Amino acid sequence: MATITLKDGTEIFYKDWGPKDAQPVVFHHGWPLSADDWDTQMLFFLSMGFRVIAHDRRGHGRSTQTDTGNDMDTYVADLIELTDKLDLKNAVHIGHSTGGGEAARYAARAKPGRVAKVVLAGAVPPVMVKSDKNPSGSPTSVFDGLRSALAANRAQFFLDLASGPFYGFNRPDAKVIPATVQNWWRQGMMGGAKAHYDCIKAFSETDFTEDLKKMEVPTLVMHGEDDQIVPIADAALLSVKLLKKGELKTYKGYPHGMLTIHADVLNPEILAFIKA
Repeated sequence: MATITLKDGTEIFYKDWGPKDAQPVVFHHGWPLSADDWDTQMLFFLSMGFRVIAHDRRGHGRSTQTDTGNDMDTYVADLIELTDKLDLKNAVHIGHSTGGGEAARYAARAKPGRVAKVVLAGAVPPVMVKSDKNPSGSPTSVFDGLRSALAANRAQFFLDLASGPFYGFNRPDAKVIPATVQNWWRQGMMGGAKAHYDCIKAFSETDFTEDLKKMEVPTLVMHGEDDQIVPIADAALLSVKLLKKGELKTYKGYPHGMLTIHADVLNPEILAFIKA
């Protein structure tokens, strides 16, 4: 397994497949998952000749189960260390959910020449929690409920999320895919409970407004219109207005986990955006 030891001693697991001289595509996973959530995309883009990289965020997957540093600034600092080590240039960064926030903040802070394009899919920016500045956001009580459920019985909480709203499997006409639910649960339970608990604050309260404004590269914003985890009205529809070079694509009936269950539709669209 490939790992990098960061300045603070945290070990970050990552996958790095394909020709080292090919254009890199870097994947940023959502909470509480791992690099494995990108299996379908990594195989697809690898087959198209790209170099594909995905890491397990600190506290997630096979990386160190940290009890500190589980915040967006640290996540991005970790990523900068990794991309510097791999010397990734002209890379496309694709982020889902929490990973979309990470990708946006990284792109806003990256050294010149590091980032070519960004894809934000079902992503949390600009900011999820309700406040005076964000009156249409979700109340803090929603995220308090997530924390309480995680602390009480993380295994059951994760099972309920994966088998219900994450993939839209709670909809009346949904075709439930048991293996997809099991794989989500497997990834979630690999990570650390403290990191997962802290990350709820990171993905719900971090304000990415200024990051989106600073991004200079073409950015594709993709969002399912039936996303029950990150509602589209307070996410993609606002984010695209803040981007200098933003393009919005929405998908009727698609859930939060659309990249997994609708990869056959979304992968070619991402490829077309990269090649445009």
